[in-house]
Amino acid sequence: MKSVRSRFLAIGAALLLGVATLFAQGMDGHRFDGHFDHMLGFYSDKLDLSSAQQEQMKALWEKEKPALQPLMQKMRENHDAMKALEASGPFDETKTRALAKKGAQTMIELQVQHARIKSEMMQLLTPDQKTKLTQLESEHESHMKNHMPPPPDND
Repeated sequence: MKSVRSRFLAIGAALLLGVATLFAQGMDGHRFDGHFDHMLGFYSDKLDLSSAQQEQMKALWEKEKPALQPLMQKMRENHDAMKALEASGPFDETKTRALAKKGAQTMIELQVQHARIKSEMMQLLTPDQKTKLTQLESEHESHMKNHMPPPPDND
């Protein structure tokens, strides 16, 4: 049972890193704001955000964006460095591990930022909106689990 859980966590971490890398590739300038605008529009519709709440969230985004942009740039640079290393010739485990460690550290910082932003955003929601958001997140998580490959058998 423990190995299945470990594999699930490893797959989840790999998917998170992959998504973050793809996210980082598109997070420069206008596209970075475009992602937030799309997300705000989605949640405005699903949670029935008031115009005051939308403005507060935009202000929160503007406040947090300067901390996120360098992290996204680091993710992009790390991704590019890893691609270059993979194409450079014989496998170099030391360099690969160093780049992977650097990427993991950046992911930790991104997760901390994400948690900070979400916590602040939650403070702007009404109790009913928080309930709706929890339901949306639960549905999304369930949907993602249904699209994960089953764990390998340990026979």
